[in-house]
Parts: sequence; structure tokens; C-alpha cells
Amino acid sequence: MSDEKDKQSSAEDDWADALAEQEGQGGEGIDDEALAEEWAAAMEEGGGAAEEPPEKGAKGAGKGSSGAGRSVDLDEFDPAATRAGGEDDQNIDVILDIPVTLSMEIGRTQISIRHLLQLNQGSVVELDRLAGEPLDVMVNGTLIAHGEVVVVNERFGIRLTDVISPAERVKKLR
Repeated sequence: MSDEKDKQSSAEDDWADALAEQEGQGGEGIDDEALAEEWAAAMEEGGGAAEEPPEKGAKGAGKGSSGAGRSVDLDEFDPAATRAGGEDDQNIDVILDIPVTLSMEIGRTQISIRHLLQLNQGSVVELDRLAGEPLDVMVNGTLIAHGEVVVVNERFGIRLTDVISPAERVKKLR
């Protein structure tokens, strides 16, 4: 236990030293002219016109902002334009072929290990669901729907009676 505290204390000291070192280097060694030249070079590389860098101490758009802000005109986002390409369709096709596990849950129960070890052929385990109550339809362990059991070509199947909306699924995660 003492070793863990020492390691944690050592790690905290390392972080504190690194933070102090960064704060100490904040304005040293780089003057405003060198900063302006670097800013202009970066703007030229990016294809934009060289503009003045944000001035130290200039009033910003937000409270507590130390840099000057400038407005930028952005193009409107057009979702139809992004869907028009065939490349997006290929990406969707890849996702649609991923296999998932679909399972039905008829109920649950909790029993002690002692009781579990006493189970044998013919034992009956009571579940938390009533007869006739809908089953849970799970995809990779996530509830997506409720349904009732049906027989299709001498095999069990399920008829969906209620599909869980994405909003309800998110609520159940919380």
C-alpha cells in the first residue's frame, strides 16, 4: 500500500514539474517579431493570405480570451452533396455485411451457487417473466425490441411487437 502511495506521489510530482517547466517557458526565447514571422509563414503554407497574428493582450470575442478573433465565412453544409458520391455507398455496404448476434431472452433469475449445483435433469427454474409476456430481442446484448414466439417450418421464430427507439435505448444506458 505504501509503495502505491509513493508511486502516485512520484507521478504527481512529475506532472507538477512538467507543468512548472511549461509555464516557465511560456514567453521566454520567442519575441513578438519571430512569432509574427512564423505566423505569416504558416498562413502562406496553408494557402491563406498572410494576416497579422493575434496580438498579446488584445481583446478577444469571449471573456478571458487573450487572442484576437476574426470572423470566417464558411460554406453551407449540404448533406445531399455528400450522399451523391458512390464512395459513400461502398462504405455503407461494408458495414451492412458485418454479422451480429441476435438472441431472444425469455426471462432471468438469480440463484445461489449451492442451488445451482443441486440442479439436475428435470429440475425447474422459475424465471422473472409471466407466461405469455413478450420476449426481449437482443442484438449483441443490447435490447432492441420485444416480440412473441411463433413456429415457422417447425422452428421457433419471433414476431416483433415493439421496436425500441434509439432514444429509449440511450435512456436505458444511463
